[in-house]
Amino acid sequence: MLTAEQLLASQKTTVETLFGLTNKAFEGVEKLVELNVTASKAALAEAAGTTQAMLSVKDAQELLALQAALFQPMAEKTAAYSRHLYDIATGTGAEFSRTFEAQAAEVQKKFLSVVDNAAKNAPAGSETAVAVFKSAVAAGNNALESVQKAVKQATEVAEANFNAVASQAVNAAKTTTAAKKR
Repeated sequence: MLTAEQLLASQKTTVETLFGLTNKAFEGVEKLVELNVTASKAALAEAAGTTQAMLSVKDAQELLALQAALFQPMAEKTAAYSRHLYDIATGTGAEFSRTFEAQAAEVQKKFLSVVDNAAKNAPAGSETAVAVFKSAVAAGNNALESVQKAVKQATEVAEANFNAVASQAVNAAKTTTAAKKR
């Protein structure tokens, strides 16, 4: 049985965790806002420069060369923006995952302590039922660990795919730019 002090300590820990996660979420939002403000300023400055360059074009050949020169940096900047966005999202998600895993481990430890305590105080003849219950708890813990491993692997695969797509997009832009220059 949990005492009043244990319940209060548990509630305090839960509230602290909640506020910690809320702060991490706000940090993620702040990073997104900062990224978007920076990207918007850069886009505005580039638009002004591009407009000036377009106004100084004298013929169609020069216009095509200007367009080709602008396409590759735009693809690279889009890929960099996407990468920053992905990093912010995965960083915030990883923080939530670490907190969840730590909390789950603590809850599991406390639960196993309660089960062991109950097993010690169980009436004679209930050993089989206690063993079955402990086995079920162990199976549940193994399933949780398997799910956590699968989520980590899926995240790693998604990150590798994202990096590959971003790299292919930049390479395609370089190829297109090189072809237009010829």
